[in-house]
Amino acid sequence: MERVICLIIGYIFGIFQTGYIYGKLHHVDIRQFGSGNAGTTNAMRILGKKAGIITYLGDMLKAILASLTVHALFSSSHQDTMFLLTMYTGMGVVLGHNFPFYMGFRGGKGIAASSGVIFALFDWRLIVCMVITFLVITAIWRYVSLGSICFMAGFLIELIVFGQLGLIRNLQPSERLETYVVGFCFSALAIYKHRGNIVRLIQGNERKLGEKKQQPIQ
Repeated sequence: MERVICLIIGYIFGIFQTGYIYGKLHHVDIRQFGSGNAGTTNAMRILGKKAGIITYLGDMLKAILASLTVHALFSSSHQDTMFLLTMYTGMGVVLGHNFPFYMGFRGGKGIAASSGVIFALFDWRLIVCMVITFLVITAIWRYVSLGSICFMAGFLIELIVFGQLGLIRNLQPSERLETYVVGFCFSALAIYKHRGNIVRLIQGNERKLGEKKQQPIQ
């Protein structure tokens, strides 16, 4: 039952669409431009760097706030399972972000929200690996989409490795497999949402960081 509650709480926080709301305040539906999604990268390309930063911070913080809400509700009674419950909460946030019911289930791709979930897990190893993976891949190849895909695939690998080594606090051996399954869902959903980017990467026409086809809308 706690898992369902965590998914619901996460979804409620996840449907807060920072990029979409910011765009509407500027009389723009960012889903009608660029890549057609309501995430950080599209907000930056359509409305500028300030919009991208605000969108990322908003989408990241909603995952952290959802996790803190779950911690407040369950930490005293479910301390030993908080890592798994946080994962379920994060899954709910990403589902809400990617598929908000009031926007026709057309949201973002969940990368900023996923990064917020990883921060909320309070495991410095996962956080460091996440940051390094994204920054290195993006800096070398200058594809945000490639950095995002590698960061999410890397998260699953790191989750399994650290879990099997017993390095993750509050992750019980009996809950490892379930945690890995939730982690797989995170990564699989991110890769699925980037399927168009993957095709463009293979074809060699994916837009690089800093490359614009149009000026940001003011």
